[in-house]
Amino acid sequence: MVVKVDHIGIAVSSLEESLKLYTDALGMTLHGTETVEEQKVKTAFLPLGETEIELLESTAPDGPIGKFIESRGQGIQHIAFRVDDIEAALAELKAKGIRLIDEKPRYGAGGAKIAFLHPKATNGVLIELCQRD
Repeated sequence: MVVKVDHIGIAVSSLEESLKLYTDALGMTLHGTETVEEQKVKTAFLPLGETEIELLESTAPDGPIGKFIESRGQGIQHIAFRVDDIEAALAELKAKGIRLIDEKPRYGAGGAKIAFLHPKATNGVLIELCQRD
């Protein structure tokens, strides 16, 4: 089912400030930024080998990233696993009794189809499934 780690999502208060660390200090290359209105988030992708680091800045205090930072502070928010067929993966996980946040895929950054598994079913880790065509 899982093909590889697609990306690691890191919640940040400021993309501008955080990019200084990742690009200037660590020498990573910014692939681009995107605002996903539906999720109230602005993202920045930094490729790293076969995976990416996704920096996530909330565009609204009541967005998922804003709430995450308010309760937990900045840091790793989720890990995304690439799958070939997200609908089949969700059906299989549901059949195995895994609690889902998203029973159907939704739009994610970079045109990906995404869906999240509930952290109560994954030992406290927010897992995102990601399909890129």
